Amino acid sequence: MLRSSILAVGLVVSSTLSAQPVVFPATPGARTSGSTAADTLRPFGTLREQAAKQQRWLELRMERTLPALMRRAGVDMWVVPMREYAEDPLFMAITSPTTFAARRRTIYVFFDKGPAGGIEKLALGGTSQGNVFKAVRSMKPVAAPAAGSRGNDRTAELWGDEQWNVLKQVIEERQPKRIAVNTSRTFAFADGLSSGERDGMLQALGKSWESKIVPAEALAVDMIASRQPEEEAEFTNLNRVAWEIIQEAFSSRVITPGVTRTEDVVWWMRQRLADLGLTTWFQPSVEVQRQFGSPDLVGVNPVILKGDVLHCDFGVTAMGLNTDTQHMAYVLRDGETDAPAGLKKALLMSNKLQDITIDELKPGRTGNQVLAASLARMKRDGIDGTLYSHPIGLHGHGAGALIGLWDYQDGVPGRGDHVVIPGMWYSIELQATTPVPEWNNQQVRSAQEEDIIIDAAGKVRWGYKRQVQFHLIGVGPKTDVETERR
Repeated sequence: MLRSSILAVGLVVSSTLSAQPVVFPATPGARTSGSTAADTLRPFGTLREQAAKQQRWLELRMERTLPALMRRAGVDMWVVPMREYAEDPLFMAITSPTTFAARRRTIYVFFDKGPAGGIEKLALGGTSQGNVFKAVRSMKPVAAPAAGSRGNDRTAELWGDEQWNVLKQVIEERQPKRIAVNTSRTFAFADGLSSGERDGMLQALGKSWESKIVPAEALAVDMIASRQPEEEAEFTNLNRVAWEIIQEAFSSRVITPGVTRTEDVVWWMRQRLADLGLTTWFQPSVEVQRQFGSPDLVGVNPVILKGDVLHCDFGVTAMGLNTDTQHMAYVLRDGETDAPAGLKKALLMSNKLQDITIDELKPGRTGNQVLAASLARMKRDGIDGTLYSHPIGLHGHGAGALIGLWDYQDGVPGRGDHVVIPGMWYSIELQATTPVPEWNNQQVRSAQEEDIIIDAAGKVRWGYKRQVQFHLIGVGPKTDVETERR
């Protein structure tokens, strides 16, 4: 995983660009990517534009989301210490896009002064993150400011045990009733307090304050998971870019049956991302299903043949956000203009499982409840499938309630018991396995993944759209595969 500040590579959509499709130049085969003006088009605007948007999202997260989550958790203070290169997972959710790491040690303190006073935000060490926090410095004078400073930093930064003493002073002045810290045996996202930092904090605070410390857990997870309405348009654009790259990858412009190998397509997709100034949180994959061909017979990195079913798994990272998409394609045989009816039915089965999952995905339910209800309906409808959907956002496999794992279809203890909340995004990831008559009833696995938005009102919609028809390889130019918007 890369930090949001590092991910800002050729990213943010200006209002003009966001309405325009990404233009991809023709590329002969899968052997080269070429370098043209269109390759270097910034589909998400300049670094400066994107940073401004990300900073505004941070401010809104602090204004809207933080107070509600702290009050729901019943804590009036939240203490989040971290050191440089040992950052808490919360780091990306509470810092500016231009911040690469914690500064020496930074202790972020949130104190709830009540509905009238709001949340006081202190940074004991480090910077204000664009005036989001009040930065607290040492009283130690320095002769001259450091290079790159603003010229008025005439006192040193907090250092060592002095920071814990300042924290104790802050706590004693405010007298919180419950102090949340990020420790959890269940959620990695809520387990950012290292043993060394915990030892230093407890030694300074003493037993009286130690007795008021409680795990943050749901507070930390939901702070990371919560998205703002203002982010949704950019998420849609991210998904659109992923779609358009997949559409070209699964076309005759990239794939020549009998010549192109699956790894050729993978590297074409990787290069396309690089040409656009983008990156990903995992490397794409392309797989083949073949009539009369078991995985062992198909082999690793096979040559793509006419009649093959292709599958890809692909993600785009930009502006500290991530997508996750899986699509299906079919390589036409000579004389064919469409995929066989049996394959189309297989895709339809995974579409139906998508419908079921989205219908059951309601805020207030746990991930395990969504899983159980969805699988029960799947079985009643005669679908042979598997459901393994996950939150997405600041991380590819994001914070929040898991809806199954591919190998845990009876529920996921702990992470599946978390509650779905409004303002979350999900990757609806699943598969349906269907016998195909044209393939002598050979089982074909239709694995799909599309991103969805749960808005602030709890309404679910596609992040962009979903695939309801195979990408066809071996046909002439086509404006788009058949899709469905929600």
